[in-house]
Amino acid sequence: MLADSHVHLDDRAFDADRAQVLQRARDAGIEQLVVPAVDAVSWTRIRDLCAAHPRTLFPAYGLHPLYLQQHAPGDVDALLSWCDANAAVAVGEIGLDFHAHELDPALQRDYFARQLALARELHLPVIVHARQALEEVILTLRRHPGVRGVVHSFSGSEEQARRLWNLGFMVGIGGPVTYERAQRLRRIVADMPIEFLLLESDAPDQPDANHRGQRNEPARVAEVLRCVAALRGEPEHAVAAATTANARKLFRLPEPAAR
Repeated sequence: MLADSHVHLDDRAFDADRAQVLQRARDAGIEQLVVPAVDAVSWTRIRDLCAAHPRTLFPAYGLHPLYLQQHAPGDVDALLSWCDANAAVAVGEIGLDFHAHELDPALQRDYFARQLALARELHLPVIVHARQALEEVILTLRRHPGVRGVVHSFSGSEEQARRLWNLGFMVGIGGPVTYERAQRLRRIVADMPIEFLLLESDAPDQPDANHRGQRNEPARVAEVLRCVAALRGEPEHAVAAATTANARKLFRLPEPAAR
């Protein structure tokens, strides 16, 4: 049994076969999936999708830095009331992205800090995006003590990973770890404390090495599991049990529905 801690199942890439994608995930043992939002427009769509699959799909609501130009000044206040009125397992996807140079860094920082404060007020974990911005993300998290969560699609150094663990943050690992060229990431995953590890697909993005160039699916978390277990020299069932327990603890997920 596995949890996909990060999948954009509401994405248009799944419009033609979303039911089949979800069934393939279940067939692969993926029993619980966390679906993060990227902008305010997506909140209703994600709420309705997750409501149609209770105990399987779980919503997170937030304002993603890459969609900065689609956010409105009042969206953070709206997010507070939305999360208060609708069951959310996390605030996310939020964070910083300095790879896209056209996005105003100061405005990104403002949205990120306000959403971290919101998560602390609501006692919810956060799902953090950090592309070419991990150092600043870590420093920002230090300024918001008490906030917990996960930095998804982790791609930093071992030292940065340790600083996140010291803050109580988990790291999300997906398809990139299956590429042999990802030597630094593979070393971190091989040796890290398993209590800080989450598995994810980030579908439809970031496919594993066996499916490069293709649309990713949550079922392929099973491929990530196989790679992580091999790197750690541990049984797949043990890694599956530990990472699923981590996801349930962080997001306060219920026991999965019986088949």
